[in-house]
Amino acid sequence: DGYTGEHSNTVRDLAITVGSALGLEGRALAEVEAGALLHDVGEIGIPDAILQCIRDGVQKVDTASLFKGNKLVLFAVPGAFTPTCSERHLPGFVEHFGSFHDKGIGVACMAVNDPFVMQAWGESQHVPEGLQMLSDGNGEFTRKLGLEMDASAFGMGTRSKRFALYAEDGVVRELFIEAPGEFRVSSAENVLAHLPA
Repeated sequence: DGYTGEHSNTVRDLAITVGSALGLEGRALAEVEAGALLHDVGEIGIPDAILQCIRDGVQKVDTASLFKGNKLVLFAVPGAFTPTCSERHLPGFVEHFGSFHDKGIGVACMAVNDPFVMQAWGESQHVPEGLQMLSDGNGEFTRKLGLEMDASAFGMGTRSKRFALYAEDGVVRELFIEAPGEFRVSSAENVLAHLPA
């Protein structure tokens, strides 16, 4: 629900303020931030937002419909066609898509890019039918999750942090947030290893 999501973001902001005041930075501060967001896992509802994809033209995908009644892994990348995203993150989910499918779990990839870029990236990566390529073009959903980052230093503006989440019927059960510049916990292999049996 909206309250729980806002509560998690408030706790995150407070944790970052305290961590910064204590002199934490880099990975240590990222771990404090992740811990603050994770304290409500199992209670965090997916916020309402509109994403986009290409299916017979641009289609709107509301997050309530996407998650309601479904088991879904949503992983997010800072940008389509960027090195780690194209060489490791998306290819891992393409490779293991069948393993998720066999468990009855859908998979969606999201980035703060437009839907045309997401479609082209999916085609270039030979994404299997059923693995959804979702655009959070203005970063609205990413901000509501509290997982935005400022990539202005790289000429990319506001983007999504690299993360993966597993949700059942619109409730986040697992959340894997990467520290800046890392790719470990949000990989397809790690997510698969942490799914319920």
